Amino acid sequence: MSNLTTKMADAIRILAIDAVEKANSGHPGAPMGMAEMGLVLWRKHLSHNPSNPKWFNRDRFVLSNGHASMFIYSLLHLTGYKSVSIEDIKAFRQLHSKTPGHPENFVTEGIETTTGPLGQGIANAVGMALAEKLLAGEFNKDGMDIVDHNTYCVVGDGCLMEGISHEVCSLAGTLGLSKLTVLYDDNDISIDGNVGPWFSEDVKKRFEAYGWNVIGQLDGHNIDTVDKAIADANKSDKPTLIICKTIIGKGSPNKAGGHGIHGAALGEEEIIATRANLNWEHPAFEIPSDLKASWDCKDDGKVKEDAWNELFAKYKSTYPELASEFERRMNDKMPADFSEKMEKALADLPLEKIATRKASQNALDAIAPHLPEIFGGSADLTGSNLTNFTNCVKVTKDDMGNYLSYGVREFGMSAIMNGMKLHAGYLPYGGTFLTFCDYSRNAIRMSALMKEKVIHMFTHDSIGLGEDGPTHQSVEHIPSLRIIPNLDVWRPADSLESFVAWRYALENDGTPSALIFSRQGVPVLAKDKALAPKIAKGGYVLEDDDDYDIIIIGTGTELSLAVEAKAELNKQGKKVRVVSMPSTNVFDRQDREYRKSVIPCGKKVIVVEAAKTDVWYKYIRSGGDVVGIDTFGESAPADELYKLYNITTSRVVEVANEILAKSSCAK
Repeated sequence: MSNLTTKMADAIRILAIDAVEKANSGHPGAPMGMAEMGLVLWRKHLSHNPSNPKWFNRDRFVLSNGHASMFIYSLLHLTGYKSVSIEDIKAFRQLHSKTPGHPENFVTEGIETTTGPLGQGIANAVGMALAEKLLAGEFNKDGMDIVDHNTYCVVGDGCLMEGISHEVCSLAGTLGLSKLTVLYDDNDISIDGNVGPWFSEDVKKRFEAYGWNVIGQLDGHNIDTVDKAIADANKSDKPTLIICKTIIGKGSPNKAGGHGIHGAALGEEEIIATRANLNWEHPAFEIPSDLKASWDCKDDGKVKEDAWNELFAKYKSTYPELASEFERRMNDKMPADFSEKMEKALADLPLEKIATRKASQNALDAIAPHLPEIFGGSADLTGSNLTNFTNCVKVTKDDMGNYLSYGVREFGMSAIMNGMKLHAGYLPYGGTFLTFCDYSRNAIRMSALMKEKVIHMFTHDSIGLGEDGPTHQSVEHIPSLRIIPNLDVWRPADSLESFVAWRYALENDGTPSALIFSRQGVPVLAKDKALAPKIAKGGYVLEDDDDYDIIIIGTGTELSLAVEAKAELNKQGKKVRVVSMPSTNVFDRQDREYRKSVIPCGKKVIVVEAAKTDVWYKYIRSGGDVVGIDTFGESAPADELYKLYNITTSRVVEVANEILAKSSCAK
């Protein structure tokens, strides 16, 4: 290793320890141990242009072990990204900084995905590699490979311990994602110490069993060895894992190799000792000009992007329609005539008594022909979720398509979808039973945090699924999803509401959606298609009496109970307004006047929904109650369960009369 390359690697180490020391917070050990890996990958192999971080054909880089954030911030700064200046490095982990504690793609240009929850970064990388492979199959022509880039990911021991890594790496091997290369920082250390007592598996054999090409274990500090390994990985017809044996905190004379350097500042004395050990004579945050020049990738990046632009110009001349479609999708724009096509689909939509999961499939059949980027899937429940659509094509290792059977991998599916959306070119959705959203919860949260338009679809939404019992009957899931910031949760009641929910989810940028559908059939309640714009507001008046006495709010399969209760109360001389609330999240974002027009102040309110009752009380400001379920269910036919838990028309009527009687007494 030459003195120059040694110093280039040491620049990463120094920036990491200086930033963590100034913040008195952070993780210096991994960046110090991975410095040579970063140097080789970013300076010799990664195809990127610091002057244009969004150049489409760039290689994607994912730091899955996101706590090592100073690793990627150092690389971005050193290679010439304007998004990370030396002042930004000095502001590491500070309020409103461009260098937050874990990498956030919506904060810092050059960060491909938000990482920190271990294992999800590698899952996102699998999604990116899948998107690249599918797009290449769709758009590339002989001699014009406009989609031709790699996905690189760095992982630590913690990422490979997380169960999601098994899910996604198994699938990556099955699908033959050969342009995915993962560098494993094998330093044997996690927060609790040396990982031997709790992570003793043979990682090499594990990944070989997945169908991966495995290189190493090799010396992760040997630049030539790492260089050759990455070059060999890029020739493989399989995804590649490069096992790099490293020393955490390399360069620190007293703390390297121990878990104490994993997540704490070195301290002033050890930093002085580390500088001396590395023969680094420069003050904090100062990188010598010769090293900065050697690191800079702007000229190389421009050459690579210019070459691609020239290729794309030829492609555009030869295949103008394909090029236009490619540009639209890479820029995440909906088809120009999509709204017009949806209006026609709405006009043609049959309104029929069916389960809303079937209504969802009908909506997909109407939408998919007009949205080439839609990419569906299910975690081994296609026939139950009804997530497939007419003429969808299943993806296999050798066949491109627009529908993927993910296998029983709910968490992996959700995080892969995030990666596909981040890559650009696809609008993914994936389905499972609602109760299994618990498995994928953190990936759903990451969709919301990153403001990525990913659609998480769930069926079998309540005790209404019946005989499978409480292990599969959702009770707490709907309200728990509703409280995730920036997630739109829809629970439509019939065919029209299901179509509107899908359309809203597809057209609303910056917000992921959870679409929740029933197993059992539901009657047609929203009978007038002119209601569609009001449905799109999340809540609306479905039925109304003049000078009504009480409001009944219903969602999903329980909206019919609200309608039936109104009819019964009308017979008793009571006047009722029925409000359908398919999405509390969307309704709550409407202006105050609209919300008051639907649920006026001073009115008594009853809510009926077969779910935990807590979140509904915000609408009951002037008295009322919630008819729901605050316990787990049982195994029995659905009708018996609704009676057992007293979620019935008669119960809604009874509660309404109790509330109205109290109100009358109060007067």
